[in-house]
Amino acid sequence: MEKEEKKFVNKAEEEEMEIHGYELCQWKLVLVTVGVICSGGFLLLLLYWMPQWRVKATCRKTTLKDCEVVLLRTTDEFKKWFCAKVRVMPSSGASPLQNPDPVGHKVSNGHTVHFCESAAEGNKNYLRKYLPIRYFTHHSTKYFWNDSAQSFDVVRGLDDSTFCSSIHNEHSRGLTKEMHDYRKMFFGINEIAVKVPSIFKLLIKEVLNPFYIFQLFSVILWITDKYYYYALAIVIMSVISIVSSLYTVRKQYVMLRDMVAAHSIVRVSVCRGNQEIEEILSTDLVPGDIMLIPSNGTIMPCDAVLLSGTCIVNESMLTGESVPVTKINLPNPSEYPKATGDEIYSLEVHKRHTLFCGTNVIQTRFYTGELVKALVVRTGFNTAKGQLVRSILYPKPTDFKLYRDAYWFLLFLVVVAGIGFIYTIVNSILNEVPAHTIIIESLDIITITVPPALPAAMTAGIVYAQRRLKKIGIFCISPQRINICGQLNLVCFDKTGTLTEDGLDLWGIQRVENARFLSPEERACSESLLKSEFIACMATCHSLTKIEGVLSGDPLDLKMFEAIGWILEEATEEETALHNRIMPTVVRPSKQLFPESKQATDQEMELFELSTGYEIGIVRQFPFSSVLQRMCVIARILGEKRMDAYMKGAPEVIASLCKQETVPVDFESVLEEYTKQGFRVIALAHRKLESKLTWHKVQTINRDAIESNMDFMGLIIMQNKLKQETPAVLEDLHKANIRTVMVTGDNMLTAISVARDCGMILPQDKVIIAEALPPKDGQAARINWHYADTLARCTSSSPAINSEDIPVKLVHESLEDLQMTKYHFAMNGKSFAVILEHFQDLVPKLVLHGTVFARMAPDQKTQLVEALQNVDYYVGMCGDGANDCGALKRAHGGISLSELEASVASPFTSRTPSISCVPKLIREGRAALITSFCVFKFMALYSIIQYISVTLLYSILSNFGDHQFLFIDLAIILVVVFTMSLNRAWKELVARRPPSGLISGPLLCSVLSQIMICLVFQILGFLWVRQQPWFERWTPESDACNILDATNISSAHNGSETLDDDEHNIRNYENTTLFFISSFQYLIVAIVFSKGKPFRQPCYKNLLFVISLVVLYIFLFFIMLHPTELIDTSFELVCVPYEWRLRILIIVIVNAIVSVLMENVLLDMILWKVVFNRDKQGEYRLTMPQPPQEAVDRRGVCFLSSLFGYREKTPKAKYMHLAQELLVDPEWPPKPRTTTEAKVPSQENGSYQIITLT
Repeated sequence: MEKEEKKFVNKAEEEEMEIHGYELCQWKLVLVTVGVICSGGFLLLLLYWMPQWRVKATCRKTTLKDCEVVLLRTTDEFKKWFCAKVRVMPSSGASPLQNPDPVGHKVSNGHTVHFCESAAEGNKNYLRKYLPIRYFTHHSTKYFWNDSAQSFDVVRGLDDSTFCSSIHNEHSRGLTKEMHDYRKMFFGINEIAVKVPSIFKLLIKEVLNPFYIFQLFSVILWITDKYYYYALAIVIMSVISIVSSLYTVRKQYVMLRDMVAAHSIVRVSVCRGNQEIEEILSTDLVPGDIMLIPSNGTIMPCDAVLLSGTCIVNESMLTGESVPVTKINLPNPSEYPKATGDEIYSLEVHKRHTLFCGTNVIQTRFYTGELVKALVVRTGFNTAKGQLVRSILYPKPTDFKLYRDAYWFLLFLVVVAGIGFIYTIVNSILNEVPAHTIIIESLDIITITVPPALPAAMTAGIVYAQRRLKKIGIFCISPQRINICGQLNLVCFDKTGTLTEDGLDLWGIQRVENARFLSPEERACSESLLKSEFIACMATCHSLTKIEGVLSGDPLDLKMFEAIGWILEEATEEETALHNRIMPTVVRPSKQLFPESKQATDQEMELFELSTGYEIGIVRQFPFSSVLQRMCVIARILGEKRMDAYMKGAPEVIASLCKQETVPVDFESVLEEYTKQGFRVIALAHRKLESKLTWHKVQTINRDAIESNMDFMGLIIMQNKLKQETPAVLEDLHKANIRTVMVTGDNMLTAISVARDCGMILPQDKVIIAEALPPKDGQAARINWHYADTLARCTSSSPAINSEDIPVKLVHESLEDLQMTKYHFAMNGKSFAVILEHFQDLVPKLVLHGTVFARMAPDQKTQLVEALQNVDYYVGMCGDGANDCGALKRAHGGISLSELEASVASPFTSRTPSISCVPKLIREGRAALITSFCVFKFMALYSIIQYISVTLLYSILSNFGDHQFLFIDLAIILVVVFTMSLNRAWKELVARRPPSGLISGPLLCSVLSQIMICLVFQILGFLWVRQQPWFERWTPESDACNILDATNISSAHNGSETLDDDEHNIRNYENTTLFFISSFQYLIVAIVFSKGKPFRQPCYKNLLFVISLVVLYIFLFFIMLHPTELIDTSFELVCVPYEWRLRILIIVIVNAIVSVLMENVLLDMILWKVVFNRDKQGEYRLTMPQPPQEAVDRRGVCFLSSLFGYREKTPKAKYMHLAQELLVDPEWPPKPRTTTEAKVPSQENGSYQIITLT
């Protein structure tokens, strides 16, 4: 079979996978069955763990159209394998969105349908009527065979390639019962089913974990070797671990199911093709159904586009915003007389017309008795809520160096165990040990080397950190991410509601008359402005509505409307039912705003009310669009013939849509002045519409026809104050060498101002604005570089550029000594999109110093996080949940400041909406990470110490006793491990970051040096005891405590006699000596590895750890220096002279001193600074004078570096390497008022040629 080209599913999407087809092979199945039987089931386990091996071992490769099994591999960096069985279902058609074809097809889904002449007539009719449709299910998504593409594909709903006109003209009548049933075959039940696995299934999945299989093997081996107590202890520990894991996993499944299941099944009314209304369960909905939205609201069970009426929706589940959103019906392009053309319906573009699954429809409004209808476009896991749940059910693997290194370290232990395995076999054969004993002891050395308590020990620190986070109001749904948070070196912050207060205050207004700005006015509700167009715009141009009599909507709109003191009145349900859709919302000034005479009579009051009946009706509303950055309304003043158009939005956008003669000449400078001070500025515009525009014509007019030739009216200045804690928190992060980045949807100059105010950009730092323009009229894409502080001067007549405005780089002998003025890049979302598309080579350089990203859409926030991760930053993201879900999920550590359901997407959620949770989380992360390192190092030393002891004892055909193993593994190891993890986080963030992996210089040196020390002192004790004058091969009659008797006994018993009931030769002098030395060594390395400052509290503040060590030390000193028969018998210790006990004590004390000096003096104080000094991670230092002591230390380090022959290495992280390159690049950063242009990519390499124009 010739080589088939690679096929993909979900091409160019986040879940892109490579797909291969296989069919079952009988002879391979037979071979695998034989292999499983011969290996005692081990081969079956191996195939269970490796899906790609399982498929290749039992199947043969074939084409996708003939396959019975598909093998999938993700195309991301993880390259994970999955397999799925291809199933066949009968269908009367090949595509769910087309009408089923009752006529028999000869070919379907790549297969010819043959009709057997001998078959029964009924079967023939069945075959003619139905076609075999092939599909498979992966991660709750069905993939159907696509014959035209010759691959499998997801069946999408009406959100894919459906025109807006088609939605109204073809899909607005509803489905017939037959068509509904046909589509349901493809789309299935409309539910987001979170199936809670049974206890048995979870148990099997947990028990078949490779580690538990190894434990089972170990327990069987120990029982065979009659180590019953130890085996029982390990079984109990494993059972506790499994039960705990099952409880946690099942609890998470139940919580997610309960969250999703709430209101997921409701009764809904749908319109059938014959116009009759049928009530069905929401689980029966399919794309194409017309759903009726009840007037009292509902929880949406699907994604649907609104065809008629309006809805007020709470989308907090989706966006995190609890502000109600008004949804209007999708306009029908065919109804516009001046239609600009039809467009394809898109959930993102037309989200103002789309009701999303899981969102709460609070109330609806309909007109002239017409029902509020919505067309179902997506169901089940394809909906917005379904995709969110899928991302939780099937998260991406956590790629963290610690976990990768852990596997390598375990592999190293396996190699060490292999060496011991071979040594044991060789030594036992030479000593003519029985074959049964050789097998048991050689396998036993493997179980000793790989510690059985390792997983429980590693998770202990994370569990304790999770508890501490919960106490300070930070909740975690992904505990493994706590360790990763210890490595964060960059944090992105949303602005509004995160760095600044949620609410906006009206600072003032600045009106325009005769194309000139008037003086700023503090109050907008003055008597003179009551009937002005400016106030009319503030009163009408908003999306406010009344819910149960309370005014609600966007906080900015609410604050603006409240500032003028007007009243909003909406048509009642009865009125809208009687009148058509032009029954307007009315706004009018409150009576208090009119000058009122105190002495007025009742008759005069009636006349006054008639004369002051100033009302404005909002005839049509064009909602705010984040893409257009503006909103517009058409309104009519009571009694006026002509209507008015009012518009508000981003000042730059509004000014571009106004007549240039109405825009003040100093517009840019005034706007810049406000934005520099951190104000949020909204511009207003107005236009008198032509008298020929009737109310009915206004309802169908295109938005573009209204939003042009406007008169510029002025600015509304809103103040968004910084949160009180923001500057202090950012200062703490900067001191800790953690970069901070602002990602906001606000104006760029406002964002830069806020960044300066909060200390994100220091006063002496320069800000470079990158303004990227897409290709246009044959011109290539380009980036114009402006310096924010000189923006005003650039537009002035002076062409000179101040040399002080350009960051100066002073290159020194060492990159560490390099000093420079820091600079920051700022850009908006449009520029960011152009740079991503046309300037790929510049992206790493820009994100390296990018600090302010303004006007960023939700998907662009996610792209920015990815770009930062691509240059090896560990990225944190802190947002209030509004439009930050994607970035919160993608970041290494996402912290949501919202407790709404959107926080399910974020690994961490803070109960208090304050960024003070960020340094707390990083501190806990660092403490947990260091705890993980300490525990792993301790467990590694525990294994190696025990390995050395047992190997030495094997050389004399001896071993530790069952109770000795039990005491070491339970009383010492478990107690120490679970108490040494209790150290709390250090009280402040320091500039140094902990190592990211186990395979790093400092950690390896620490572990290897301690291994060598333990090895030396164990061998010393082992050989020294054999040199003692009283030493002999121990027998029951031996009494070394009485040297004279021991000498006599020595001459009498010089043979190779062994005790009958001590078949393992446990009782001997070497065993007793090594037991005491190794037991103390475990406690010594526990103290040595329990590091405190700068990431954790000192170990002496860990009360339980200190108590455990003191009790264990007292017990060991007691049994060593004051032997008792009961304990000696239980531990199978032999009596040794008191003089030798004192010598063991000396060995232990010297061992402790050497270990402490090696770890805390030689490694931490000397080698760390000389060889492993990576505090600055290769980054430049800011221009700061060094204190004299630091300069002395620096010279000392340089001397030691030359002494050790150490040369500074190129940093591994991409951003560090790039920073070093840019420091010596004379063309970077770009100079003011220059342009970087991208030329068309060459065919050879596809890269862009970038040229800089001055």
